[in-house]
Amino acid sequence: MRILPTRKSMMVLTIAVLGGFVLSGFVAAQVPPQPLLPEQARWFGPPAVPALRAAWLVGSEQAAGPYLLRVRLAAGGRFPPHTHPDTRYTTVLSGTLYVGFGERADETAVVAVPAGAIYEAPAGVPHWVWAKDGDVEYQESGIAPTATRVLR
Repeated sequence: MRILPTRKSMMVLTIAVLGGFVLSGFVAAQVPPQPLLPEQARWFGPPAVPALRAAWLVGSEQAAGPYLLRVRLAAGGRFPPHTHPDTRYTTVLSGTLYVGFGERADETAVVAVPAGAIYEAPAGVPHWVWAKDGDVEYQESGIAPTATRVLR
């Protein structure tokens, strides 16, 4: 025997669900946004690359889930050929970042990525970056866990 919902029970359920959506939107709208300023982040740099400073703004290398890594590369600085286990999307925030793909740094085979542009570094594909013309700030995003394996 099938029990069918009554018209009244369906109306009560609809009102409850819609009321929940309205109230949840009202509650969410009451919480002001909390900006995360780069100055509040913990910056670090690999000893072998003194021109590079980075900070995990969202997530981390080890914790599963999305992450944002902010990077500052000083004028003339380079990060040698390396790979990541995940695909990374890099947005250049200021300056022009020069990107090369391959296991060796070849200055004649770089692509200039200007401020506002995005490039993709596929998982496992060797690439390297260079702040050829001046200071560069960029932000990388992907899904952790992740790592950086420098090629030698």
